[in-house]
Amino acid sequence: MEEDKLLSEYEYIDRDLSWLNFNYRVLQEAKDPSVRLMERLKFFAIYSSNLGEFFRIRVAHHKNIEKLGKKTKSELDYDPKKLLKNLYSIVNKQLSEFNDLFDNDLIPRLSRENIFLHSHRELSKQQQHFLDIFFRENLLPFVQPVLLIGNRIKPFLNNSELYLTIVLKAKEGDDEAEQYAIVKIPSDHLPRFIILPSLDESHHVILLDEIVRYSLKWLFPGYHVIHSYSIKITRDAELYIEDEFSGDLLDKIKKSLIKRHIGPASRLVYDEAMPKEMLHYFLRLLEIRKTDLTPEGRYHNNFDFFNFPDFKLKHLKNKVLKPLPYIPFLNSSILNAIEKEDHLLYFPFHDYEVMVKFFEEASVDPEVSSIKLTLYRVAKKSRIIDALIEAAAQGKNVFAFLEVKARFDEEANLRWGEEMEKSGIKVRYSFPGLKVHAKCALITKKKNNESIHCAYLSTGNFHEQTARAYTDHGLFTTHDKITQEVARVFAFLESTKLPTQPFHHLLVGQFNMNDELKSLIRYEKEMALSGKKAHIILKMNGLQDKDMIDLLYEAGQAGVKIELIIRGICCIIPNKPKLSDNIRGISIVDRFLEHSRVYYFHHGGEDNIYISSSDWMVRNLHFRIEVAFPIYASKLKKEVMDILQFQLNDNVKARSIDYLRMNEYLQNPDEKNLRSQLETYKYYKKLYKNSISETIIDTLHEED
Repeated sequence: MEEDKLLSEYEYIDRDLSWLNFNYRVLQEAKDPSVRLMERLKFFAIYSSNLGEFFRIRVAHHKNIEKLGKKTKSELDYDPKKLLKNLYSIVNKQLSEFNDLFDNDLIPRLSRENIFLHSHRELSKQQQHFLDIFFRENLLPFVQPVLLIGNRIKPFLNNSELYLTIVLKAKEGDDEAEQYAIVKIPSDHLPRFIILPSLDESHHVILLDEIVRYSLKWLFPGYHVIHSYSIKITRDAELYIEDEFSGDLLDKIKKSLIKRHIGPASRLVYDEAMPKEMLHYFLRLLEIRKTDLTPEGRYHNNFDFFNFPDFKLKHLKNKVLKPLPYIPFLNSSILNAIEKEDHLLYFPFHDYEVMVKFFEEASVDPEVSSIKLTLYRVAKKSRIIDALIEAAAQGKNVFAFLEVKARFDEEANLRWGEEMEKSGIKVRYSFPGLKVHAKCALITKKKNNESIHCAYLSTGNFHEQTARAYTDHGLFTTHDKITQEVARVFAFLESTKLPTQPFHHLLVGQFNMNDELKSLIRYEKEMALSGKKAHIILKMNGLQDKDMIDLLYEAGQAGVKIELIIRGICCIIPNKPKLSDNIRGISIVDRFLEHSRVYYFHHGGEDNIYISSSDWMVRNLHFRIEVAFPIYASKLKKEVMDILQFQLNDNVKARSIDYLRMNEYLQNPDEKNLRSQLETYKYYKKLYKNSISETIIDTLHEED
């Protein structure tokens, strides 16, 4: 494959080629017959959703660069045209597997489970009658057929919306010529999947696309419907703000959000069965280049398969791993428990209800005087924000830094900001040129005329929904030095005045993070050169920054053992002879999204461990406020290291990202299977076994 050539020729993998490798790992999960069927459909949907966002952001970015003048492009370190060609080539190969998976594996397996996905041409009389009624009562108000006459009518296709292109012939007259038409599939108003009536215990489903196809006879009464094919356009979804440093940034973001939906097209997705003549007609009509085509099967927007009905067939889904209660917080004040010692939670293995109760308790505690936190992504219905609103109503000082530039959450965050401000919460919005990506909260209590600061530092957002599916560490601490530095972070976020004191415990983006991380890597290199033990473990979502990669190469060449657990983009090339022999890389894709970031440095036996909001991408290290925080308590250090070892030893869901072994499963028939996420669950269950009553233990389920 094209990426294999790049691995052999260069010292870095292009970030977008690497991302396609990651998305292929998602596709591997959809293809894996050992994964339960409904879970395979979810990975099928995730792959589709990921790819759509990739075209809306990354491909659109390269297309914009490609339009620049020769002089500007000559200053780049890559050829955008060549890169786009590689990207499209790899995507189209993956989509071939994707389409084959759907048609020849997933659909037959659903049928074997008595779940049938119907075409509009294979319906019983009863089902046809059902669709006749559905058309009149549900569909008719939302479909607007457009007859295309030559090139005179140029329809505007909404971003990522589904359309049917139709071949028609007039029923009357001598004109034998075919005509084209287009109809929007109203999946923004109606469910994509409709359950059909059944006379037995089998389950019958039809896509909204097929109902529209069935209804074409009524939408074009003067024509014979010859064929229909689905298409969609993916548009540039980046927010383009020419100058973030002057004027009202919030107002500029609001105006840019309006333009997002009408951005230039970055690709046309089409049914590969569409005749070439018809495809070329729509290319000309929609002003799409041939190079911007991606063929798919009969259906697009397959991310909707997230919502495919499961008919309560439990054997087709993962068994529930019920989140474990965090014992030290059971039946006691969370704030009081935190005052006694540090606590580290790991979601979704621990119940996120703890976080909700933490804020709910603080909102009504008479000793709490202030609550401060950073918000990047927020749940649609957020009890955490409800608690903040209650705290403000109780007269407490509540401050929220709300990052409006969180991609695809901008509009939701603006709405939350307005609601919080109306409730008396002090809200600060985005900084020009920076994103605030740190995940932290600070609660201040007044007790016996003293102020007690309680900090929460995490790798994940304050988001009740994603906390069920993303793995994230969260530290509760009243450690004086740490909480003082967290207070300095919030002082900066509130006032924008630079801290007058340095950070010695936290690593904070834009201040000391880069320098301290580089210093820690160099220290391991020095240890190795002096013949002492040197070891680095890095777990994160993405590794791209070339300065960091070069330092890791140097450290590995000096003898430092470096182990990488990188879920997504990885621009370093592990285990390449004479370049990275001492660097090993793996990626884990499993039922939960690996989202936590952990940095481990042996550091002469001190075992320095940082948990962080930051990946080692250029954007994180240079254009964001991030926070990495140390783990000091010995038992918490052991907990983090135990979990890292499970992940490094995973031989079920781990895949190699080493040199020329991209995406190979690390399975060994001679070894006992170790699936890190299930081992982590068992680990915590065993840890609490002596503290949890038998009644609670009996309610906790785990995978076979």
